[in-house]
Amino acid sequence: QVQLVESGGGLVQAGGSLRLSCAASGRTFRRYAMGWFRQAPGKEREFVAAIDWSGGSTNYADSVKDRFTISRDNAKITVYVQMNSLKPEDTAVYYCAARIWGISDRPADYDYWGQGTQVTVSS
Repeated sequence: QVQLVESGGGLVQAGGSLRLSCAASGRTFRRYAMGWFRQAPGKEREFVAAIDWSGGSTNYADSVKDRFTISRDNAKITVYVQMNSLKPEDTAVYYCAARIWGISDRPADYDYWGQGTQVTVSS
């Protein structure tokens, strides 16, 4: 069982930056691939970024590539996403998720989810 708690969301102007954190419980955290997803009002949950258990492999949605960076600290049992050059279209609730196997960009592949943190980017 893994419990996930996101933090770091907030209101930021376009062009600004935020770093989201996802703190996990459980000694087996290092075995899990982690993903970040987001959901805007009226839209489906969409993939943002993912990282494998070691941090050696990552994947990004085209819409955030070169602006967002996912990372993890297994000692701190935490995964991060650094978000730079934010745009109004990045506004959404951001969720972190965990799965036992390799990275995936499909929400249905993930077993555990956090409660989400709101990111609002003003123009």
